[in-house]
Amino acid sequence: MTQRVLIAADKFKGSLTAVQVAERVTAGLRRVVPSLEIEALPVADGGDGTVAAAVAAGFERREVPVAGPLGQEITAAFAVRGDTAVVEMAEASGLQRLPAGVFAPLTASTYGSGELLRAALDAGARTIVFGVGGSATTDGGAGMLSALGARFLDADGEPVAPGGGGLADIASADLSGLDPRFASVEFILASDVDNPLTGPKGAPAVYGPQKGASPDDVEALDSALAHYAKLLEEAVGAKAAGYAASPGAGAAGGIGYGALLLGARFRPGIEVMLDVLGFAPALEWADLVITGEGSLDEQTLHGKAPAGVAAAARAKGKEVVAVCGRLALPPEALGRAGIRRVYPLTDAEPDIQRCITEAGPILEDVAERIGRDFLV
Repeated sequence: MTQRVLIAADKFKGSLTAVQVAERVTAGLRRVVPSLEIEALPVADGGDGTVAAAVAAGFERREVPVAGPLGQEITAAFAVRGDTAVVEMAEASGLQRLPAGVFAPLTASTYGSGELLRAALDAGARTIVFGVGGSATTDGGAGMLSALGARFLDADGEPVAPGGGGLADIASADLSGLDPRFASVEFILASDVDNPLTGPKGAPAVYGPQKGASPDDVEALDSALAHYAKLLEEAVGAKAAGYAASPGAGAAGGIGYGALLLGARFRPGIEVMLDVLGFAPALEWADLVITGEGSLDEQTLHGKAPAGVAAAARAKGKEVVAVCGRLALPPEALGRAGIRRVYPLTDAEPDIQRCITEAGPILEDVAERIGRDFLV
């Protein structure tokens, strides 16, 4: 009989954090089997929620003042354990940092993300996991690089305006002042997307619209990023062109490109985070794994947390079930992903709005069903 359960789920965006998902699932399971052994390991794929997942796994939360995407001072967090730091770009430069209903596709900057990375270096980090996703920005990481010592000047020798729109005015790029500590740290770019910087699959075309970019804005941003990459090629050589075409360069509005210029190594975000969070020993201990996220859909299969958890669990012969707010995948796709059964909140409560606003209690009821189906 299954008696040891590992809960390794991501957040239900807009409803529950990954920590809250684990708490609610635990409560529902314990209604059925009060003595059940449960380990909660909230997970993230590099996007928003990555620092929270690291803190839940035992990392120390550190807070620093940085620039938000519009230049306003905000307090952002990163996580540290030993000489490893987890930095989440969305903490400084994410959509969540914009005022409600406000988008700034041409002017939002990643400067604060650079300040967060510098804070991690100042904290003594020798390994930095840089989770990117959920960005408000499409500046190719230029803001981040500026915060770390790069200079992007216009024809008059003045710094260009912040944001992707300002990149069109760059006349010269100088990376000689970049923080030299990056040469001696392991810098990992953790992302669930593998888009290049520009073109039909690039950052502006694919992700610009969700940041408020109109078709004209997308065209302007793509042109500006191409110009930026060309000038960086002149500044640092052919490797800059190679990085622009590399998988992950287009992640989080092109901050992936900036990270590659700093010497980062690209890895799928969920793989990195499972390593960092200590998933392997937790998996060995468990008989049943419960994963999930807000929406299980086609995107889930392309590097999102539940797919990564299920793949790792399947490799060890562990049974996996999933919880979600809504399910938009056929059973055969779930089976190929290694997920035996899915429990959407919409099965328990057909009203989608209630599933969002009352996700916690509904998830407890759903977890109780999992307990009855698998644990008794």
